[in-house]
This record gives sequence, C-alpha cells and structure tokens, in this order.
Amino acid sequence: MKVIDRIALVLVIIGAINWGLIGFFGFNLVDSIFGTMSIVSRIIYALVGLSGLWSIRYFMYEHND
Repeated sequence: MKVIDRIALVLVIIGAINWGLIGFFGFNLVDSIFGTMSIVSRIIYALVGLSGLWSIRYFMYEHND
C-alpha cells in the first residue's frame, strides 16, 4: 500500500469516527478540538473529503498491490 493510500485511509477513518460521534452523541470532535468552522477545521474537513474521493477508486477496479 502506498503512503498516500495509507494517509487517505487514516483520514477516512477519522472522518467516519467523527460522523459516528455526531450521529450517536451529537458531539463533533473536530470542532471541539479546533473550533467550529475554524480554518484548521475546514482544512481537516477538506482533506477528509478528498480522501473519501481518493478512496472511491478502490471500488472502480481490483487492486493487486
């Protein structure tokens, strides 16, 4: 697995955990740590979103790495 794939996977997991916390407890971990819609929070959300888009490629073809 390439480094960028691992980074994307970690960010997707962070995003999933954050959404789980929001769904189950109404608690937004990213906003709690970095502030509601601060520049850092927005960067994290953007990176998680890009990582999700990057990860779509795993559904497009079979990986043999």
